[in-house]
This record gives sequence, structure tokens and C-alpha cells, in this order.
Amino acid sequence: MVRHMMFFALLASAGAAQAGDKPLYAPAPDWVKPAPPIDTSKIKDDTPIFLIMDSQQRLQGDEVTVYAETAARVASTQVLDSLGTVTLPWQPDKGDLIIHTAEIVRGNERIDLLKTGERFSVLRREAQLEQRMLNGLLTATMPVEGLRVGDVLHLRYSTTQKDAALKGEVQAFAQLAADPFRADFGRVRMIWPVNRDVKWKADAAGVTPVVTKAGGFSDLTITVPLAKQPEMPGDSPSRYRHLPLLEATSFTDWAGVSRVMAPLYDTTGLIVAGSPLAGEVAKIAAATPDPVKRAALALELVQDKVRYLFKGMDGGNYVPQTPTQTWTVRYGDCKAKTLLLLAMLRGLGIEAEAVLANSQFGDWVPQRLPSPGAFDHVLVRATIGADSLWLDGTGSGSLLADIRDIPPFRNVLPLKAAGSGLIAVPLSFNSRPDFATTLTRDESAGVGFPAPFTLAITFRGQLAQVLRAAQGQMSKDQLAGMAAKLGETYVGSSTNVSRALVFDPAAGTATMTIAGVTYPNWDRENERYRTTMDFGLKSMKLEADRSRVAWRDIPLSTGEKANIVLHAKVRLPDGGKGFAMEGNPKLSAILAGGQVDRTATLADGWVTSDIAIKTDGGEIAAADIPAARQKLAQTKQQLIRLVAPANYPAPWEVVRAGKPAHRFDAILSVYKAGIADQPEKAEPFTNRAWFLERIYEWRPAIDDIGRAIAIDPTADSHLWRGRLYWSIGEMDKALADMLEARKIDPASDSVIQRLAFLYGDRKEYDKGLAMLDARIEEGGKDKASFMIGKAELLGLSGRTDDALMTIDAAIASKPGDPDLLNSRCWLKGTMNVMLDTALKDCTKAIALADSAEKVLDSRALVYFRMGQMDDALSDLNAALEQDPSLSASLFMRGVIRKKQGDAKNAEVDLAAARLIRPSVDRDYARFGIAP
Repeated sequence: MVRHMMFFALLASAGAAQAGDKPLYAPAPDWVKPAPPIDTSKIKDDTPIFLIMDSQQRLQGDEVTVYAETAARVASTQVLDSLGTVTLPWQPDKGDLIIHTAEIVRGNERIDLLKTGERFSVLRREAQLEQRMLNGLLTATMPVEGLRVGDVLHLRYSTTQKDAALKGEVQAFAQLAADPFRADFGRVRMIWPVNRDVKWKADAAGVTPVVTKAGGFSDLTITVPLAKQPEMPGDSPSRYRHLPLLEATSFTDWAGVSRVMAPLYDTTGLIVAGSPLAGEVAKIAAATPDPVKRAALALELVQDKVRYLFKGMDGGNYVPQTPTQTWTVRYGDCKAKTLLLLAMLRGLGIEAEAVLANSQFGDWVPQRLPSPGAFDHVLVRATIGADSLWLDGTGSGSLLADIRDIPPFRNVLPLKAAGSGLIAVPLSFNSRPDFATTLTRDESAGVGFPAPFTLAITFRGQLAQVLRAAQGQMSKDQLAGMAAKLGETYVGSSTNVSRALVFDPAAGTATMTIAGVTYPNWDRENERYRTTMDFGLKSMKLEADRSRVAWRDIPLSTGEKANIVLHAKVRLPDGGKGFAMEGNPKLSAILAGGQVDRTATLADGWVTSDIAIKTDGGEIAAADIPAARQKLAQTKQQLIRLVAPANYPAPWEVVRAGKPAHRFDAILSVYKAGIADQPEKAEPFTNRAWFLERIYEWRPAIDDIGRAIAIDPTADSHLWRGRLYWSIGEMDKALADMLEARKIDPASDSVIQRLAFLYGDRKEYDKGLAMLDARIEEGGKDKASFMIGKAELLGLSGRTDDALMTIDAAIASKPGDPDLLNSRCWLKGTMNVMLDTALKDCTKAIALADSAEKVLDSRALVYFRMGQMDDALSDLNAALEQDPSLSASLFMRGVIRKKQGDAKNAEVDLAAARLIRPSVDRDYARFGIAP
């Protein structure tokens, strides 16, 4: 940043004049006003890095001289690294670089870096020589020998700049630094002859230029840095978010700019008869008589056969190379490509003209002073019949289908010999999708289970070409990372097992295909499973903040123009039997500034959704934002939602029925493919182990975790395998794994908790309690959770009073915490003590908890101890309504039903609990509870 800000004053006009390609050394010009002298005795720790930041420009005749003076103190080694080498760019074919002063100020000593004959070197690397053909940029560099922390580096230099292309006109620009940038002395100054009609504009808030006349010159001075500029909302149009700028110009109006620049794009005689380029024009003419098709073929040739190199209009390089030269070297910037395309189109009998554009701040241009420097791009506008075709030779992948697409430049300047004012570029949608996505997801295994998917995302235009260029440089892991990020937008969390990037030159597209499993999110609401399927519309937002008084009239920018389509198909369980679709199946509306069209159907076990979202890059007026926000919110109330049947089975029932019917085979085959794709990595094995545990395949899950451990022995993997061993009753293996986990990560809270309870299960209570006590002594935000663990372990060991004292102390530290209240309720229930207060704890926790199923389970245990079986069953049913796979509630309901003589339903519940949690009988036997 230091180096960048040091040379901000070099933003200036450029011109054509032969000058030296080596820096000159001379005193500063007489017209320069000196900055205050450097006084190092006044430097303090809080003194700004820049003691002087001075930019002065003189506009005289057809030349602009830019003078810059900087004095930067070396406050730290970081600043020393930044200032250790001086770099000064300039354009020798446009003017001179003149060094006035280069010195180190050290206390009262001034060390002249030029006195000993030291001179700046000029970089002449091949890339820069090639670049110089286009912009003439060279860089003078000098290492600052002997510079130390505490020194001040003082530089003064000038550049002279002309451009014959401007026909005697001049333009100048200077960025106006503003807070938080700091400088002891900062100034931006421009002068010009009093008899010269020069317009100027300081486009910034709180700027107070001082304009005087003396010595035959008008003198404009601005003190910088300016006050902090008003903060603008990030979603405001770009004209509200430009950098503070001072500009000056001798151009009277935009028509004058148009007239001056138009001759640069006169194509008369530029394509020589019989030349190779003339042959290309003839081929297109012979291919079709249709002028639109001819224009498309010419654009395709310029985009595909001429590579893009350097974009430099705003630096002053206004003269394009000739079409013959461009075709010979096969590269060119926007000027060269535009002139080539113009010459070809005119050779094909198509009316066309060059237009100047600002690619980033097109909506700001009308507020600026007329000058070529207001633009950074040039393209072609062709007129065929009543249609204007906007043809950009620097684009890529444009086809006949795209020929009527309009770029989002907002305002452009046609270059005409007679002159032209600015014209507004109409807003429109792109003809073809910029992103076209097809998603197929198979949820036939069951609601809430992993779903195999295939996803194909097709990109068009510039992005397709970027992907094509990047593919050759991407490793397999980089491609996988890109696929993961792209896929997350459409399928959320997923495990990807294959991905490919394929190009279609004829269509100008790149397609990323991804396959894997995704994890659909079904929520249980009002006794039904539900999920939202409105891809695209669901994620639309309109969050414009216009609450500040200063922002109330600022429009909302809808962002870049885009055409996005998504076709999605989801296969439902059980052939879709009993499933329903909620929401508006057909939608066509303007939402958040974009056109949204969506249809959805449910038929033959499949849900199909097609959505198209088109935005033109326009704006929403500030007064219309509330209504637009309300309309979007109302529309999102009608999102497409899938609703499972009311009697849809619990997950454990789906597993029990699905395994013999091989409903999970497709999912397992995807995980198997993931292992084949990355056999050297642990993650594919843990992915499959996670699913195997979900379907209660304990041994295969343990085996896969073991394979993962062989590749990458982490504490988490050992802890996981130990937990599964514990669940199936293999206590020694569980202990071995958990001890290994602790060896790998002794500080892991999860390891300490699990290992302590395993010791308790083995009746080695003292070992477990010692671990928990040590962790409690350390304190921290998780202290209460370890106190819960200690209380439960004390309860298991029969130390009832100590257990209650411990949990009471935990609650005293965090009163009203629903988890702690639930723990005390559960603890009293397991120990069968103080059941009346246990009931109060649970009831209070239910009122406070976001999710109450575990508290309901605890209260059911208390009711069971109190002999209130109907109340216990009511709570258990409520808990299982929220989580049908809660093994503790299934077990207790089975126990109660058996006691009440409902043997059939009791066995169903008990079998389910044992399927989900093989250790459940052993766990409850510790509390004296058995069926």
C-alpha cells in the first residue's frame, strides 16, 4: 500500500511525442510550489508514514507535466521492505521521466543518493518489451542503499506527457486521497494558462478547492487527505462508489471527444486487396449473404483468431495498431480488435462504428467531464436494419445466437467525424443461458437418507474460456475443489466421487459434471416430513439497507446481468406414493429486479422443477425497494415444498425394510466409487463408515474406520471406532482405541468425556473421575459440561449426595441453562431420588429449550419412577414425534408398554431401540431398569 499510494499522483493524461528511454536528471521546474521543509525533530510515534504527499500538474499547450514529491518515514521493518526499492513507471514514447531529488534524511543529515553517480536502472524484460509495443511502459528502479528504520526517504520527480491523437487537447486526472490515509502535508494542484478554456471537477465529498490566478496561470489547489468519504451501501450503483477524483480537460463537450477520436477508427484502405486479411473477408462474404450471420462470423474470427493482450486506454494509448499488423502478430487489445472488426464489417458492407465505453463505471460517465480518459474500453456498434449489434472483439465464445446480446456499459460515446454525444445503452437479457444446470437426485432410499446425484453445469462465454484455459493447469485435487464449490450451490453438502470438465467449441460452452451423494434436509413439522425444492428462488434475497438518511434516495443495483436456468428432477421414495407438493407450481414474476419463471410437477414418483432467472443489470429505485422486498417475501411463501405421507415410517423402519430390499445399494455403490477415486485418502472410507453406521451396519463401519486409521490415524477416528466397539460390547477394544485417541490428542474434550464414561462403564470410577476433575480444574467455557459428566459418573458409582452437589454447583454457575436443568432432572431420575424437584427441573427446561425431545425423554423417566405411566407415555410419544429414532425413548416406551400388557407393540419398540443402540439394555440396566 505504501508504494501504491506513493505514486498515486501519476494518474494523468498521456500523449505522443518522441522522448528518451532513460530517466533525465534536472532541478524541479520553476512553476512547482515547494512543500514545507522536512523537520525530523518533530517526528513522533504517531506521525503519519507520509510526511509529504504532493502532486502538481501543469497543462500547457498539448503537454501535461506531472510533478510528484513524497517523503516517507521508515517507521518499521515492514515499511523498510516496502520503500527499499524505488520504482517509477513512465512512457518514454510519450514524454520524459525527470528525477529531481532522491535522498535519505537522517536527523540533520541529508544523504544525496544521486551525488555519487548512482542512477536509476530501466527494466527491459522481454515481456515488457512486448508490452511496450502496445503502451510504451518502462520502469525506472533504484535500490535505496543504506536506508534504515528511522530514516526518511525523500523523492521528487516529473513526467512530461503528450499525445498527438488528442489534436492539441489535454486532460489530467488525480486521485484525491481521503481518510483513513494520512499525511503530514498533502496537496493536489493543477495549473493552466488563464487564456486556456480548461474545465475542472473535483468529484468528492467535502472538497474545498482553492482557485487563484497568478503569473498568467489559473491555479487550483486541494489539500489532502480529504475527510473520510461518506460510506455507500455495497449494493448501490457504481456511480456512488467511485474513488474521489480531480479531473481537468480542455474538451468542450462529448462531441469534441468523439470528433477527435473518430479518425483513429477510419478504416479506409486498411485492408489491402489481395492480402491474407482480405481473403478472410472474402471467405465470410462467400459463406452467407445474411449480414447478421456475416457479422457473427467476423466477430468469431476476431475473438478466436486474435488473442487479447493488454488493456490500456485509460493510460493514454489511444492509437490502435493496424488490422494488417494485428492479423500478422495475432494479438491485440480492445483498440486493435475493434479496428480490425470495423474494417472487416465495412468490407462486408455492414454499417458500423466504434464506441468508447467504461467497463466498470458506465453509469458514472454522464457525471464526468468530457475526455477520452473517462473510458477504458472500445467496441463496435453495427447497424443492420433497425437493429444495433454491440460487438466486442475482446470477448470470447460469442456465437450467432448471442449476436443481439447487449453489454452492460450503460453509456457509450460513438466515434463520428461529425461528433456525437453520449448515448444510453439499453438494458436487456442475454439470449442464451450464462449458466445452465441439470440436476438429478435419487431419494428413493428414503426420506432423510443420502441421495445419489448427478449435476451438470454448463457455462457460456468468457467464463467458459477461462475454465478452458485453467483446465490444463489444474491438478486433480484442484479440479475436485472447484467441483465441490460449484456443487455446493446446487446440492448443499455432498460427497463427490467423480467430476469432469468438457468443452464444446461449436457451442462455446464448458460443462462441469459432478456425481456423488448429497444429504437432503427434511424437517419434521406438524407430524410430517417436509423439504423445500425451489432451487434458485429460495436463495434470492433483497436486503437493501436504506435506513440511513443519506442513503434513502440511493437506488439498488441488481448486480451483473445474467441468464440462469436450472432443470431439477428428484426421485421420491416408494414411487412417490402419498407424497404431495405445496406451493405455486407455476410462477412468472419480476422479483428483486429479475424475471423469474418457474414450473414444477409431481408425477410418476418424480418431482420436476424448471426455473429461469434473468437479470439485466438494472436498478431498483429507492422508493420501489420496500414494495420489491415485500413482493419477494410474499412469493417465497409459495416456495415448492415436498410433503411426505403422514404415516411415513421412522428412519429405523426405513432401514429395517430397506436392507433386504437392497434400497441402499445405489448409495453404497457411490461411496465405493469414491474409494476407487481416492484410495490413498482416509476420507472416502470415513464417508462410507458414516453411512454404514446410519444403517446400523456396525462391523462394516468399524472395518472402514480401521482402513481410514491405517492411512491417517487421527484422534477422531480412534474415538469413533472406540465408540462403536463400546456400543457392541467390545469394551477392551473400545478402551484401546480411546487410549490411543488420548495419546494423539491429550487435550481433546471429546476424548476426555468418552474415556471417563468408558471407565465408569467398566466400574473404574476413580480413573474417570480423576480425568474429569483435572479438566474441571482448568475451567473455561466448557467447565459445566464436564461437571455434568462428573455428576453422572458419581451417580453411577452410588455417591448420590456428591452427584447432586456437583450438578447443583454447575447450575449455580449458569442458572436457567436448559441443558443443565435437563441433566439434573435426568440424574435424579436415574438415581430415583428427589423426583418432585426433578419434575420441576424438566418442566422448566422444556419451556426454555429450543428442541425439547431429550428433556421430554428425561421427564418420562421421572414419571416412570413415580409410577405415572400414562404421563410417561405421553412424554415419550411427544419426544418420538420430534425424533423418531431416539433410542432411549423407544426403549422406555417398550418397557412401559410391556408392563401394561401391550407385548406386541412393546417388542416393536424394544427391537427398534436395540437396532439403533445395541448397548441400550446394558445402559438402562445400570439404573435398574429392564423390560
